[in-house]
Amino acid sequence: MNRTIMSTGLRWLWLALVVLALDLGSKQWVMTHFWLGESVPVIPFINFTYAHNPGAAFSFLADIGGWQRWAFSAIAVVIAVVLLVMMYRSDKRARLSNAAYAMIIGGALGNLFDRMVHGVVIDFIDFYVGNWHWPTFNVADVGICIGAVLIVLEGFCRPAGKTASQKG
Repeated sequence: MNRTIMSTGLRWLWLALVVLALDLGSKQWVMTHFWLGESVPVIPFINFTYAHNPGAAFSFLADIGGWQRWAFSAIAVVIAVVLLVMMYRSDKRARLSNAAYAMIIGGALGNLFDRMVHGVVIDFIDFYVGNWHWPTFNVADVGICIGAVLIVLEGFCRPAGKTASQKG
């Protein structure tokens, strides 16, 4: 198959780079300007709270031995590779799915970077309502979640029988 990258979904990789840059930049800013555990109100329902997360989303498996660092790193690599292959096989016009894949790749790579460089994922966005706080998260997590929502939306919006690569 002789396809140019620009004719495939890979042309959407710029979005992965945007998510990755925003994620790494925001984490660097937090690490430079905050003490670990420090919390600063931003708006009435969001604080910036510098936290280390050795686990996965919502601190899943954070309290067990150190093996999860490597397991979650391997999972991130596998997911990124699978999504890259899917983007390559996808037509450039499959905007929703390619944007979703790119956002997930950017988020996965951002958290992978943290695990490899810091040994933990840097989290800092603390969303709360009253005294109830959602687990602290970061820009990479936002990219992953938005990407996942876009995939679900595409599943509802796609006409029956059409694949993402056929949709224009």
